[in-house]
Amino acid sequence: MKYIFEGATLLLLLCINLIQPVQAQQTAKIFGFIRDAETSETLLQANIIIKGTLTGTSSNNSGYYVLSNLPTGEITIQASYVGFQTLDIPLVLKPGEEKRVDINLKADSNELEEVVVTSDRLEEEKKNIGTLQIKTDLIKSVPAILEADVFRSIQLMPGVKAASDYSSALYIRGGGPDQTLILLDRTTVYNPTHFFGFFSTFNPDAIKDIQLYKGGYNANYGGRLGSVLDIYNKDGNRKENKGGVTVGMLASRVFAEGPYKKGSWMFALRRSTLEPLLYALRGTSDAIPESFYFYDVNGKINYDINENNRINFAFYGGVDNVRVPFSTDAKVLLQYGNQTGSFNWNHLFNANTFGNLTLTGSRYFSFPKFFLAGTEFVRSNNIFDFSLKYDLDYTYSDHHSIRWGLWGGNMVLKLKDKFDNQETFNSRLHTGYASTYITHTWRPDDSWKFDSGLRLNYHTNGNFYRLDPRLAIERTYERVRLQASVGGYSQFLTLISNEAFSGFDTWLITANGVSPAYGWQYGLGAKTRIFEGFNFDIEGYYRTMENLFELDPTLPDPAGKNYDEIFRFGRGFAYGVELLLEKTTGKFNGFLGYTWGITRRKFPNVNNNQYYSPKYDRTHDVNLVLNYQLSKRWKITSVFNYATGQAYTLPIGRTQTYLNPFSTVQSNYFDIGTVNGARLPSYTRMDIGFTRTGTFFGGKSELQLQIINILNNKNIWFYLYDFDSNPVKRTEVPLLPILPTISYSVNF
Repeated sequence: MKYIFEGATLLLLLCINLIQPVQAQQTAKIFGFIRDAETSETLLQANIIIKGTLTGTSSNNSGYYVLSNLPTGEITIQASYVGFQTLDIPLVLKPGEEKRVDINLKADSNELEEVVVTSDRLEEEKKNIGTLQIKTDLIKSVPAILEADVFRSIQLMPGVKAASDYSSALYIRGGGPDQTLILLDRTTVYNPTHFFGFFSTFNPDAIKDIQLYKGGYNANYGGRLGSVLDIYNKDGNRKENKGGVTVGMLASRVFAEGPYKKGSWMFALRRSTLEPLLYALRGTSDAIPESFYFYDVNGKINYDINENNRINFAFYGGVDNVRVPFSTDAKVLLQYGNQTGSFNWNHLFNANTFGNLTLTGSRYFSFPKFFLAGTEFVRSNNIFDFSLKYDLDYTYSDHHSIRWGLWGGNMVLKLKDKFDNQETFNSRLHTGYASTYITHTWRPDDSWKFDSGLRLNYHTNGNFYRLDPRLAIERTYERVRLQASVGGYSQFLTLISNEAFSGFDTWLITANGVSPAYGWQYGLGAKTRIFEGFNFDIEGYYRTMENLFELDPTLPDPAGKNYDEIFRFGRGFAYGVELLLEKTTGKFNGFLGYTWGITRRKFPNVNNNQYYSPKYDRTHDVNLVLNYQLSKRWKITSVFNYATGQAYTLPIGRTQTYLNPFSTVQSNYFDIGTVNGARLPSYTRMDIGFTRTGTFFGGKSELQLQIINILNNKNIWFYLYDFDSNPVKRTEVPLLPILPTISYSVNF
């Protein structure tokens, strides 16, 4: 493996050296890692600049940075990261010197006597267009529906829409959930949900960093038309043993982390605690599960070979089990979950060159069973995905840097159905896949930045090649950064999703006669600092989506059909504007996000072949998050949401026909209006939460009291129609009522 790792690097460096300019011997260079001073966790996308200038860079996803062509003599560098104190470091550099400077940043103090800084414009100055970094503090502090959740917090960001109170699925810039690539420690996760999709599988106690690329991302990511969510587990505290316990209404959590001689470790466990509530409710409704539980486990082990080589192994496993009766002779059994593992090797060749090798494995499984009057329907659904990734960062001057990488793997999708012990469907799809990319960053001066890249994708199933070019341009002024991007994107997967039960989700891939989807993204934005402590960002986007392929819902039965005959093919587009106003300092802080967005789809024989709105099309979205430190121990957080009502198809009526005038057998035909031509009422909700910090037997404690939908707004989920009544009776099915929640955490 060592020879593969270094051989690939040498090949690229030989090519780069042919064009590398001769370094001026009158300049110097610094490099190193940026870490949390308290835990020694690496800080991803932290910023470092030469104080008093716009010259700077960001740490990569391993916490590594390099600054070249620095002036010699006395200079001061300044490092910063959201939620941490800005650090000034004076240096004296000699001509031609390459100096390693590892930086440790201290977390901001929460004492009221000091100004609480939750963000700083330096952090924002290095974020690319369409990029957000979500902190775990936000996830844990905002009022949550029973459980703090990564996806629920992301849904508060501009450009991200929620389907309903009961779904944590991400609809980003007009795309469906399958158009977002979700990575955990560089490993693809295919269905990261618990509790029927109510919230995500990512335990906030285990998460270190969350990066959301809403669009316009560069060529080191691929495989999806829309966006990327890149999540990293904690490495583990390298200074001392730490841990914590949280008891909540839906689930309880425990985590521990600590150092050992050559590295660190982290372990986190979460399990549902609904059994007592279900037992109390049993008998009140046929829909109450007979049994239900879920759990997930996160872990990571790091080993430091030396200061230039570090390896780690990360793993995740999660399972949902549920048994729901619908009547005396009908019930559903469901088991589904995810398992992931990754081995990662970071290698620092020299000040200019940083490499990363990753082996990944991912499995998604779902085993639903239906029993109706003694008849059994059983499904077995599995995805196995194993891959090898290699990324190389090479900086050969302060003006030019290159990133290059490979990603290859093998994916198997197995789907089998049985009805009354007879096999009705059996599919085994297999594909090898490979991609390579190269990106080039050019900074002609402190004001301009050009990011260009190419990504080549290949799938063996169908023998498809796709080339995706990307380009982003940035112009920096003292208080304003202007950004623009354009890029091509390809997707080889599609998701058959069930919003009621995410455990029924099924993935399908391209094949002969089923070409990949593709599209273009265009973005334009400005990031500004209005004045100290207030930031304002605006971004506009436009997306095209061609050759969208999905299972044809009009097919009564796909059995016996050729693979390419079970799909329908269409197209779509989306455009919009996103606004984000932040107050980032002081006891009173928060943000206001607004999205104006339009998305449309078109499929043959739907809506007279005209474009229509998918159900998650919401023209207006407003999210307001406010925090106020009431005292040294008490903090209040409130969240307000407003959104345009979802699109739905309005049924017009029912027509009854009989086989003949003397027959009592009738057939019903339902008439509908324009597909998704009607709208539900607008959605509004306000949540409020109180947090009290204290101590518990020497540890730090936190009590959270929260009220979801405190105004008790009656938001509509969908309508039910009773066509047997005359006139037809319509019943409103509401979303969440007013709901109090409580949790208690102790960290030691």
